[in-house]
Amino acid sequence: MKLTKKLSIIAFGFTTTITSTAVITGTYIPVAQANYDPNWVVDPSDIVFNGGFELDPLVDPNAPDTTNPNITGWTKSEPFNPADTPGVNISGIRISNFPSAGNQGLSLRSIVGSPKTSYISQTLSTKPGVEYQLSYDLASIDDILPLDNRFQTFVGGKKLFDQKGIFFQPYTQYKFNFKADASSTELKFGIWEQKDGLYLDSVSVKDVPEPLTISGTVIAGLLGLCLKKKKATN
Repeated sequence: MKLTKKLSIIAFGFTTTITSTAVITGTYIPVAQANYDPNWVVDPSDIVFNGGFELDPLVDPNAPDTTNPNITGWTKSEPFNPADTPGVNISGIRISNFPSAGNQGLSLRSIVGSPKTSYISQTLSTKPGVEYQLSYDLASIDDILPLDNRFQTFVGGKKLFDQKGIFFQPYTQYKFNFKADASSTELKFGIWEQKDGLYLDSVSVKDVPEPLTISGTVIAGLLGLCLKKKKATN
């Protein structure tokens, strides 16, 4: 794997059918520096649990290719293969020391040689009728043709994103807005990757403030400022 590549700033935008995205940067962290942080601080308004993948240590920091079968808060599902031993993590979805933020991210790979997709998912606690924004950072180190990869995003069973052949890119932020229609909503990512070249980090879902709430806050602030000026002139 070409993990020694440094990811530099790229000034361009990527637009999805739902909203625009921004580009951020990341640099490979040497293995010796990779340590998980059990006290990783997250935004309390974020309804994704362990979206930064900081809650599980690498199985062996000196051998980052060693599979970590445990990703706290997330469920992995993989296509059935009769040759697999029960209980063995057969895909390469594992904790990685290649993050966009913090110390860790997630390395994504499906079963080598299989045409089937592997998934990682989490059930979110949502409020019906409330609009939320999903964001995540996705990187690719695939730069050799043909590009044998595909990444999908599903929310509540609806496909929001589906791209094949993701060429080399730094960690890039993708954003999608959706409205919840139930008290629980499944967030799921689909991965088909044959070269161990996709990375995911900083998964977040937050509610989108209503425009009236924002306007009311601004008006209240201006009103307070006017009252202070009036008192000062009296």
